[in-house]
Amino acid sequence: MRSINDTPPISIRKNIALLKNDLDAKIPEKKLDQNLLIATWNIRAFGNLTRKWDSDETDSPKRDLHSVLCIAEIIKKFDVIALQEVKGNIRALRDTLKVLGANWSLILTDVNKGKVGNGERMAYLFDTRRVQLSGLAGELVVPEEWEDAINDGALTKQFVRSPYAVSFQSGNHTFILVTLHILYGKSPKSRVEELRGIAKWLSSWANSMNAYHHDLIALGDFNIDARGDLLDQTFLSEGLYVPPELQNEKVTRSIFNETKYYDQIAWFDGEGNGPKLSMEFLNGGNYDFVPTALKNRKLKNKNLSWLISDHYPLWAEFKV
Repeated sequence: MRSINDTPPISIRKNIALLKNDLDAKIPEKKLDQNLLIATWNIRAFGNLTRKWDSDETDSPKRDLHSVLCIAEIIKKFDVIALQEVKGNIRALRDTLKVLGANWSLILTDVNKGKVGNGERMAYLFDTRRVQLSGLAGELVVPEEWEDAINDGALTKQFVRSPYAVSFQSGNHTFILVTLHILYGKSPKSRVEELRGIAKWLSSWANSMNAYHHDLIALGDFNIDARGDLLDQTFLSEGLYVPPELQNEKVTRSIFNETKYYDQIAWFDGEGNGPKLSMEFLNGGNYDFVPTALKNRKLKNKNLSWLISDHYPLWAEFKV
């Protein structure tokens, strides 16, 4: 059985070098005391893996060591990244951490139980040379008092996968990330309650005088179908803001469908119901790994989605 610590075949080393060069050309570099790179990525069924360099048709799962090297190379470009669809089995995640090295750390939730929870966890990976935990970590729970607001469409049951809030510190600045994976459901309408619930929750927290900190950034898979649709409007209803750079139609979220608007990074900008984010937003975008990752294997997107993901990572750069 192969190990992630073994020396890869030369074809894989060449592919990783190609991927690294592409990442360097498209993602801003980390600059000490100048910038902060925050990302979110739904990595499809990020659980077990086959310990071969290249899996074949008979292997299950399809994700292999080559895939993990590509995933780790992408993650390296960011200071902190929220991951969705981390499964109960974290073999692939553990191997990813081995590739990232001793300067990287992890915090994650327990498994979401039940059929709709899909056996998923929420996780953050972060470069400890640039970002440290600052003390707060917890799942968002719906207050009982909100049940009285059912006529307004407020959430009256707990989130299927509880949003996970963690505070980080970069230099002298503290910020809270809240990652979530909204229920997909049988139709877009079934997602409205959770989207409105998370928007209401974040607005309430950001405006609270007793809040741990007011710099809140929501990120993750919101399962929004299209820019400006009912789901998008619901998500933004409490004053959350998505910068134009991340609303650009060229910043796609899915490797299968360019119109989908699933993943988001958003915050309060002072214009709506929440306070203004103190960090200055510089730039943002996605990273399209399809032309480069595993290029030597000439895979169709369906196969690539099980090896890397069906979502692109989405990132935002801030001035610190």
